[in-house]
Amino acid sequence: MTTASSPAAASPPAATPLDLLSAGTAIPAHPLALDAGRKLDERRQRALTRYYLASGAGGVAVAVHTTQFEIREPSVGLLGPVLELAAETVRAEADRPVVKVAGVCGYTAQAVAEAELAASFGYDAVLLSPKAPGADEKGLLERARAVGEVLPVIGFYLQEAVGGTYLSPSFWSALADLPTTVAIKTAPFDRYRTADVIRAVGAADRADEVALYTGNDDDIIGDLLTPYRTPGGLRWFAGGLLGQWAVWTGSAVTLLADVRRARAGDQEALLRCLTRKPQMTDANSAVFDVRGAFRGCIAGVHEVLRRQGLLEGIWCLDPDETLSPGQAEELTRVSAAYPWLADDAFVREHLDDWLR
Repeated sequence: MTTASSPAAASPPAATPLDLLSAGTAIPAHPLALDAGRKLDERRQRALTRYYLASGAGGVAVAVHTTQFEIREPSVGLLGPVLELAAETVRAEADRPVVKVAGVCGYTAQAVAEAELAASFGYDAVLLSPKAPGADEKGLLERARAVGEVLPVIGFYLQEAVGGTYLSPSFWSALADLPTTVAIKTAPFDRYRTADVIRAVGAADRADEVALYTGNDDDIIGDLLTPYRTPGGLRWFAGGLLGQWAVWTGSAVTLLADVRRARAGDQEALLRCLTRKPQMTDANSAVFDVRGAFRGCIAGVHEVLRRQGLLEGIWCLDPDETLSPGQAEELTRVSAAYPWLADDAFVREHLDDWLR
């Protein structure tokens, strides 16, 4: 099912999920499907995972920001259920390696416990949130080392506008040199700090063993097209782990394939990518609600999926989390302006099967 119906190959063949992660792939950040009572809609939650697999995505990232951090609250209790649902669906549907990434939060005890939960469901790696109250860089490294004893670690640089903090180049070099670090996702939305990470990883002893993933939704194509010269040699972003790729995923997979062609010297593919580069940024501004200071970013993802029929509504666990004024109109505008971006026909063709 997953390869025959996908609009494009997601990535080069890989023997294992971690091989695929290293080679580079498209990994959407998995949303949370809720019903009108703000309870988990298991049927639509599974449908989302099936959609990502059928689109050719190389993995799914679950229990990350797009899945809503509130799933961890005792009164909600959805961390285990959503991790388990996604893992079960991948096992049942995928006939190829798929990287299952679990988001992990909190300081060491919480992070290790969440990693152990993910490991019990068969996850391949954890995306380690930099949010750990009271932790300095030394503490964050100790936490990464402890979590790495449970599952391989993907480091994460989170932009300050949504709660991240500055982390020095020496931190990124040290993180890359931990034997269980397999990738680093940069999402500082800051060219200077993105360059810091790439240069630092390139100078690390384990540079060749750590894949770089873009989370810079403001310049996805720019990141993927750009070669960086580092002390360890030329470095590229291997792929993307993105909330933006939770929508129009078939087009995201096609885009990554086009980027690979452009990197290999295909001038027509390069021109397409360069033309679409500002268009992708414009589309992301609508989905992530840049005008509203990102307040409607999760609701924006939900609204795209609702319009396609994958979600019933845009409900979030926090009742106050919804679209910003004018955001729906912006989504309509970018959908009409950039027809290459939408995968609506693909979704219509398979929606009934995914919702079975």
